[in-house]
Amino acid sequence: MTEQAKAAAAKTIDPNKVLQRVIMPRDEDPLDVRPLYLDEPENVHSHVSSRRAVTVPKSAKVSFASYFNAFPASYWKRWTVIEDVVLRMSVRGSGRIDVYRSKPSGDVIHLEGTMIRSPKAWTEVSLKINLAPFEDGGWIWFDVFTDDSTLEIDEAAWTTEQELPEQKLAIGMTTMRPVDAVIALRALGEDPTVLNVVQKVFVADQGAVKVRATEGFAEAAKLLGDKLEVIEQDNLGGSGGFTRGLYEAIEHTDVAQIMLMDDDIRLEPDAVLRSNAFARAAAQPVIVGSHMLNLQARARLHSMGEVVDLATCYWREAPGAVTDHDFGAESLRETEELHARINSTYNGWWMCLFPREVVERTGYPLPLFIKWDDAEYSLRALERGFPTVSLPGSAVWHMPWTDKNDATDWQAYFHTRNRLIMAALHSPYDVRKTLMKQGMKLSLRHLLSMEYSTVAIQQKAVEDFLAGPSRLFDSLRTALPEIRELRKRYTDAQVLPSAREFPAPTFDMVRAEQMLTPPTNPVTIATEAGKALVHNLRAPQPSTVDRPQINVPAANARWFLLGNLDSATVSNADGSGVAFRKRDPKEFRELGKRAARNYRRLAAEWPRMQKIYRDALPELTSVEAWRKVFEN
Repeated sequence: MTEQAKAAAAKTIDPNKVLQRVIMPRDEDPLDVRPLYLDEPENVHSHVSSRRAVTVPKSAKVSFASYFNAFPASYWKRWTVIEDVVLRMSVRGSGRIDVYRSKPSGDVIHLEGTMIRSPKAWTEVSLKINLAPFEDGGWIWFDVFTDDSTLEIDEAAWTTEQELPEQKLAIGMTTMRPVDAVIALRALGEDPTVLNVVQKVFVADQGAVKVRATEGFAEAAKLLGDKLEVIEQDNLGGSGGFTRGLYEAIEHTDVAQIMLMDDDIRLEPDAVLRSNAFARAAAQPVIVGSHMLNLQARARLHSMGEVVDLATCYWREAPGAVTDHDFGAESLRETEELHARINSTYNGWWMCLFPREVVERTGYPLPLFIKWDDAEYSLRALERGFPTVSLPGSAVWHMPWTDKNDATDWQAYFHTRNRLIMAALHSPYDVRKTLMKQGMKLSLRHLLSMEYSTVAIQQKAVEDFLAGPSRLFDSLRTALPEIRELRKRYTDAQVLPSAREFPAPTFDMVRAEQMLTPPTNPVTIATEAGKALVHNLRAPQPSTVDRPQINVPAANARWFLLGNLDSATVSNADGSGVAFRKRDPKEFRELGKRAARNYRRLAAEWPRMQKIYRDALPELTSVEAWRKVFEN
């Protein structure tokens, strides 16, 4: 196809009416992403000539029932004004194109098809599908069949015939990892269609090494031109960085949408366009979230949608959501669970879009540094009538949280404190007994695992919550240094590169293996916990003070093993090093008493703390308060 012909074909599709482009992998993408774009039999390999063009070989069947190219019709039916979707494409060659849809159950129905007999000239194909049957679930896709000729497809898209408002967006990115940020910025700037909807890109640079000084920044800045604005500020955490993006977009632009985006992602640029189109078509203002794909295993869908359980005050996957699904092993068509529409109550801010009205009526995020700011914000928006939709087909690659150690490292402070703040603000239930039971159980588990630093900072978190919200803004700058200083007291927080830094372990490995079997019923669990408790109140053997009894992989670092030892080296979840954990009966007693005292106090003072935090909410989320932070 000549450039002139391609331009003519592209003009047949009004960009303002494109809901979702059909896209192919980029040249730099690893081969394992291919199942996200194409569903091909093992002996068939289509030729990808660009991001928008693919050639299906002779005597083949290739399906576009893939994560990025099937159309998630049920979400568009439920949340937008779109009544019909039109599949448009330019084709050349011979073959057949058939359109299918799925039911919420995953059952497949053929809708319509057309023969293509145009071996030399490009032909425009247009197939219209009504969205009426998709209330509870279902996708739409097309398959291509060829006989004795290839079939080329170019500029395919799912479109609408309805008029949609044109809306520009601003992107707010916060970064501590300038190399990753530059990669994301380059991906944004390389697609002219993406740039056409992006009015500004605000980067809140909070790292010691600056984005401007990073290799590749000049090229990224050239691509983005005057759309890019880098703002250097103190490390105010994710909430301070993301709020800076919202603040700059609201205060200094007229954009209708603001998208927040992590720096440590690999971006699928079309996700920007899809979120933008969905928000433009929405029947009411909604927060549009993107899914998380696994950066380490690129064909895996890690997070499809989350909810906050306000009875237990924990986040979890949304009802019906599929987690850690490998499209390389099981396609969309083959996975029945992926076809029912799910409802989320929040979406992580690895990529999330907010209509301007949502921010103006909901306020800014809480000054929480990291953790729970995204969930709390969506809960607050929902209380004002703005739901969150996690949109299939809009996604970025991100490190999965299962490979992180943030439940026990310095981040445990923010997990604990901010969860309590969220619960005080939004839970309609009397959660005092729940919080007390959960807190004591968690503290005991960490103590039996010789994780004294974790318990210490969790108790500081409870105490800081009980001190009230008046120091939350100050804590954006002070909390992290205080936590790091506190953790220096404990050997379990001191990480060394490898277990070889320590003497060889002395423990019987056969016995250790036997101890790895977890207790499975309440009686056994209570018995094992009692034995471990008694063991932890006794003085350790002198020979274990400087020499670990055992090297424990992160996956095996469980209380029922470690609770019966005097010492161990334990590796980090990400494999970055090991820590030497030593049993200390005095620390065990003192931290246990402190935890019991704090959780009793939390239960007693909970109603008062709820009122204090709820009364402070307008000030904590106001533009005036955040302006003082940014101008300080």
